[in-house]
Amino acid sequence: MATQTKGVDEAVKKQALSLKEKLEKFLYEKNAVTDILEKIEQKTKVKRTYLVGGVLAVFALYLVFGYGASFLCAFIGFLYPAYCSVKAIESDSKDDDTQWLTYWVVYSAFSLVEFFSDIFLFWFPFYYLAKLVFLIWCMAPVSANGSQFLYQRIIRPFVLKHQKQVDEALDKVGDALGEVMRHTKTLAGEAEEAAKKAASDAAAAAASQAISSSINDGDKKTN
Repeated sequence: MATQTKGVDEAVKKQALSLKEKLEKFLYEKNAVTDILEKIEQKTKVKRTYLVGGVLAVFALYLVFGYGASFLCAFIGFLYPAYCSVKAIESDSKDDDTQWLTYWVVYSAFSLVEFFSDIFLFWFPFYYLAKLVFLIWCMAPVSANGSQFLYQRIIRPFVLKHQKQVDEALDKVGDALGEVMRHTKTLAGEAEEAAKKAASDAAAAAASQAISSSINDGDKKTN
């Protein structure tokens, strides 16, 4: 038991170190954001890693006590992954496609669970902070992130176990929808024919009435 715990601790430490290295690498890349961080770093004499850490700490406090935390979590959980998904689609590699498809599967499953449990979880003061940490864990740029863990351990086994039943249910739903569409199309055709016939009968009746009126007017003039 102690050996397993030690192994888990080492894996967590290794993953945390990998995340730290990736974060520092990102913070020192040349782009518009890091250029701003560099200027702030030069003026304040504070390393940009600490600056970003401070901003994240303030952000975390806002998620606990601030207004609009729900929207902010949803915004972050969607915006960055959506941007990375577009980049993955445009790249030649297929690994990043799989990575972000996995994220969206997990995100969809989480959103479904949250929909039914949000009314209870909403009252927990650290809920949105925990939600943001969870989403960051799922989108973390490492091979063993939350999306991979949850997909391989929970979603994939569940789907593979029930795939046959789900496919059969979807086929039945598709057949039922097809039948409804065919029935609707038939009814629409019958309604169209009935409308045409009614319009034709009305036109014929109006013409007959007009002819009768002309004949009656002619008879009156003759008399």
